[in-house]
Amino acid sequence: MPDLDIRPLTPDLIPAFTALFGPQGACYGCWCTSFRLRPNVRQAMTGDERRDVMLARIVAGPPPGLIAFDGDEAVGWMQIGPRADVPEWNNPGRVSSPLPDAPADDPGVWAVSCFFFRARARGKGHTHRMLAAGIAFARANGARVLEAAPIVGSNPKSIPLFVGPVAAFAKSGFETVARVKETRPLMRLVL
Repeated sequence: MPDLDIRPLTPDLIPAFTALFGPQGACYGCWCTSFRLRPNVRQAMTGDERRDVMLARIVAGPPPGLIAFDGDEAVGWMQIGPRADVPEWNNPGRVSSPLPDAPADDPGVWAVSCFFFRARARGKGHTHRMLAAGIAFARANGARVLEAAPIVGSNPKSIPLFVGPVAAFAKSGFETVARVKETRPLMRLVL
């Protein structure tokens, strides 16, 4: 398995990020705004407007996630950061809804909310590498808890897999702390 160069997504890496997401913005033009914007707001926007929201967030800092390179080419993305940075992740009706002991407004409570890999980079174990880098990134930036709501299953061509597979999180030490939906547990790693 090739090594990846995994870095925080800073403004100087915007060209690599936009090349990775392509002209359509990955996952039907989401531009990784699904957990950043209310559904009615996001759906009313064009793909270019969603892209601009994400690019503005990258410029504003701190890094909203990690980008992975295979050589000079960006091949993967993981959105990771404080829960407060992804407000839709925290809605009470979601499987990712925060628990009382790890509230969304606590800056030490972080979430891994999204992955995206180039088609040719899928199914190669990169999620594991991204998670390892994400855990180190979270620790280095003051997180005390890291949470995720991955999906049961691991078909690398599955659209819902953008939240990551349960098996990868379990292998990284995450434990299930709640299960609102059978196929989407809330998992946690105490750092």
